[in-house]
Amino acid sequence: MTKQYTNSLVSIMKWGAVVVATATVVISIQASADGPKADASNAVSSAIRAQDIVPAAQITSDSMQKRSWSPSDGFADLVEDVSPAVVHVATAGFIQRRRLGNDPSMRQFRGPRGFEDFFKDFFGDQFPQNPNQIEPDEPDSDSDAEKQTQPLGIGSGFIISADGYVVTNHHVIDRADEIMVTLPDGTEYEAEIKGSDPKTDLALLKLKDASNLPYLSWGDDEASRVGDWVLAIGNPFGLGGSASTGIISARGRDINAGPYDDFIQVDAAINRGNSGGPLFNMRGEVIGINSMIYSPSGGSVGIGFAIPSHMAKGVIDQLRASGEVERGWIGVSIGPITEELAEVFGRDNEEGALISQVLKGAPADKAGLVAGDIVLSFDGTDIKEMRNLPRTVAQSTVGKAYDMVIWRDGKRKTIKITTEAFPEDDAVAGAETKPDVPVKQESDELLGAELSELNDQLRSRYRISEDTKGVLLTAIERGGLAAENGLRLGDVITKFDNRLVSKPEDVINALKQAKKSGDGSVAVLLNRRGIPGFLAFKLK
Repeated sequence: MTKQYTNSLVSIMKWGAVVVATATVVISIQASADGPKADASNAVSSAIRAQDIVPAAQITSDSMQKRSWSPSDGFADLVEDVSPAVVHVATAGFIQRRRLGNDPSMRQFRGPRGFEDFFKDFFGDQFPQNPNQIEPDEPDSDSDAEKQTQPLGIGSGFIISADGYVVTNHHVIDRADEIMVTLPDGTEYEAEIKGSDPKTDLALLKLKDASNLPYLSWGDDEASRVGDWVLAIGNPFGLGGSASTGIISARGRDINAGPYDDFIQVDAAINRGNSGGPLFNMRGEVIGINSMIYSPSGGSVGIGFAIPSHMAKGVIDQLRASGEVERGWIGVSIGPITEELAEVFGRDNEEGALISQVLKGAPADKAGLVAGDIVLSFDGTDIKEMRNLPRTVAQSTVGKAYDMVIWRDGKRKTIKITTEAFPEDDAVAGAETKPDVPVKQESDELLGAELSELNDQLRSRYRISEDTKGVLLTAIERGGLAAENGLRLGDVITKFDNRLVSKPEDVINALKQAKKSGDGSVAVLLNRRGIPGFLAFKLK
């Protein structure tokens, strides 16, 4: 049975939302005084798990066979076969609107003398004719705070099952109280949110009372290559089903939209309203979900981004099963390997993820990982760069043991680590204030800095958590080693040349020993404003 809206969404959203809002995240480039010299890479705003790909199902149409299209043949057959399962998504939200006549702020307002009729004509019966006729104070009620539906936006989506499961973007349905999905033949369905995942910008909807719908199957985006043809279908600017073609321009794009960025970049025209729509390969399989565009104007300039199917499939499967996404977690803070750090740690390349902090009691702690370990692979997947590790761990099965290859003390080592579910953010509890005790401070000319042990007073002054251990820099001499290496007031040195430090003399002795050994640089683990990270500390 098809659900029809009467006074809420259909009349408002069908075309009205085209003017109000359309859904595609636009990464805009702002012009600067430098004009063409401005670095476009800085324009990308910093804001954006999977399993093996198994096709969800074949398109239900008998005419949709597993065949590959060639651009020389045109795209009409491909568009005709897949477009019935691509839908228009319209959203609306409730707002409360108070009647002016019962609003205390309006009780004494009658407008300028002689304009009473004008205000009455403008506001209607919500404007009091005279203050003596104002209703007495009453508690808020539905008459005082009337609920009204306001369009939020429009976007696209696609059906993945005959009973009406629809994939779209999280930002398309975010804050929506009502959702209407329209099929290409004009059939309209009321939809509910089955689950949503802001970290990957994915959402799953369920159409009410839907059956025997055409639907699409997942494809393997990892089998696609840069230069392959792709087809995008969606609802740009609310115009309805529109198709555009192009090629894959790049893979694995990280645009700082979220913690698991791994976008497919395409040059097919993608505009506002295309969000949530499918990106097809030439076999008619969904290999991506169109999500963002990079544009100086808000319109398509041939740089669009799609969430790859290998990531989306795992997220959608979990949303369908439980309405939530459970991700693997090992409890470490990591950083990139620079050329200087690679030299310090005895590496001949900059691959891997450098562990800068291990949370107490976390899986990494239980497995024996320590700050300074470099993760080279996880479950057989090479960690070529830092960002690979969070994505790979997040895709892992919670509670399963995995092999992890690390670099420690100049050699490879394999350890077993069992992932746990990514924890919810815990509320920060107020710690009991302890009486201050004298702390040891020491100034070192060789380092060019003043060092101090940590106590409650210094922790409060520099906003240092109880979990942070080490030696605090309370003064830095201009031109000294500390200043030349970029150390700052308030930094906490946790490790110096791979040695844990807790007192000023620990740092001084480690520095003297490193210089005596003739080292050019050493690794220093810092905690700066609560964020741990390694620094290649040059001794000369």
